[in-house]
Amino acid sequence: MTTALSARYGLIRGNLSLRQKRVLWAWSFLAVPIAFYSIIRFWPTLEAFTLSFTDWNLLRPASFVGFDNYIRLANDPLFWQVFRNSAVYLLIGTPVSLVLSFVIAYYLDRVNFMHGFIRALYFLPFLTTAAAMAWVWRWFYQPLPIGVLNGVLTWLGLSQQPFLRSTVQALPAILAPAIWAGLGFQVIIFMAGLRAIPLSYYEAARIDGLSELAILRKITIPLLKPTIVFLVVFSSIGFLRIFDQVYNMTFNDPGGPLNTTKPIVLMIYQTAFKSMEMGYAAAQTVVLFLVLLVVSLIQLRLLKDH
Repeated sequence: MTTALSARYGLIRGNLSLRQKRVLWAWSFLAVPIAFYSIIRFWPTLEAFTLSFTDWNLLRPASFVGFDNYIRLANDPLFWQVFRNSAVYLLIGTPVSLVLSFVIAYYLDRVNFMHGFIRALYFLPFLTTAAAMAWVWRWFYQPLPIGVLNGVLTWLGLSQQPFLRSTVQALPAILAPAIWAGLGFQVIIFMAGLRAIPLSYYEAARIDGLSELAILRKITIPLLKPTIVFLVVFSSIGFLRIFDQVYNMTFNDPGGPLNTTKPIVLMIYQTAFKSMEMGYAAAQTVVLFLVLLVVSLIQLRLLKDH
């Protein structure tokens, strides 16, 4: 039987054109990752959509409730506060991180002395465990005699700041290490994009008498467009899904004072594993998925048009 199957397979291959054979080989290699993502990614996503229309707390069978979870979500003031927090993470974190990483990459690309060592220093925070990094920053923000930042402020003759205990300062205090943590990855990607630009473009521009600012505006930034598009979408998704920094830095009061730092992902976690409302948590997950999808599509469309 094995011989017959081998002969039939060989006959089929013999009747295929070169292009059809390439397509067959391509799909053969793609079959494993497609199956993996279908089971690990796509199927749970579809299950979340289904679960969002049910009432389930793990202790009894799920019961269908229609759009009740979404109606409850629309009337939940906590959700809208959390949604605003996530929007702040996105609207401040993404542009600030991109501008900082581009400036660092732009000038680091011109440094020859210890270039590899300096680049590794910038990339090191990206490799650090998010939980460990968050606890270190939490220690920085503590009041005296523990907090490093308050110690510096006192040494400068300034008053101590509440940082994580303030409804105004807590969110920026969490956003700062979140930006710092992803800076190294973005610097490396920007540097790869800068190195991909042919030097002949710069040489021709300088011969024509263009200033460095004009070269940056007319050559560097336009040719970095694919890199910028990737980093904008990647960074936006990261800030909308922020969790580790918030959960660990506000461990005693997850979400900060009066929920001023709570993002959507933390709300989903608390709804699912503390309140045990799996259907309601699934509805929140679906909303987050749709927000991520819409934001990514809008960014791709706007950046593509420009």
